[in-house]
Amino acid sequence: MSKAKFAVILSGCGVYDGAEIHEAVLTLLAVDRAGGSYQCFAPDVAQMHVVNHLTGQPTDESRNVLVEAARIARGAIKPLSELRAADFDAVLLPGGFGAAKNLCTFAVAGPDCVVNPDAEAAIKAFHAAKKPIGALCISPALVAKVLGNVTVTIGSDAGTAQAVEKTGATHVVTSHGQTVVDSVNKVVTTPCYMLDASIGQIADGANAVVADILKMLG
Repeated sequence: MSKAKFAVILSGCGVYDGAEIHEAVLTLLAVDRAGGSYQCFAPDVAQMHVVNHLTGQPTDESRNVLVEAARIARGAIKPLSELRAADFDAVLLPGGFGAAKNLCTFAVAGPDCVVNPDAEAAIKAFHAAKKPIGALCISPALVAKVLGNVTVTIGSDAGTAQAVEKTGATHVVTSHGQTVVDSVNKVVTTPCYMLDASIGQIADGANAVVADILKMLG
């Protein structure tokens, strides 16, 4: 096929309150090295909260998810409301707590979480169009909440896996760099930093997700 076009949904900038930076950057690198192209998107909303990444403690600041995600995208980013599945071949969702705080509220509400409307619309649009969805780290929980009957992985954390399964999804235990491919729903997931991982193992996971999606695209 011609050069595959990926939409990448970011959730801020920083593991504790936004997109996990290693996962996000290595996902973009995986797409580029596989010969694809990408466009980043993020919701134009306030973060659930802001965390001081040096201390790990919340602060009194307020930050915007789109503005923060623009740091990772070097400014080349669009509001998630502008994402159209028709313009892309697949969508990728790196992890980080932002996926479970800003794209949905899984971090505080588990399977009863509320999903950002633009994130929900995007996932449903790609699924309806039978276009692949790739999710890393905790973001498979978001995909599971939106789609329900899908097979995903967040690694091996039993509590999180049980919460994911309460959304109607099936969870498969995996280790570093492994993926779970739901060929029926065209969903590819990998655990990344849901495990105690090195940056090289994160790269392995991102590369594997992109490779599996490219296989789906033929």
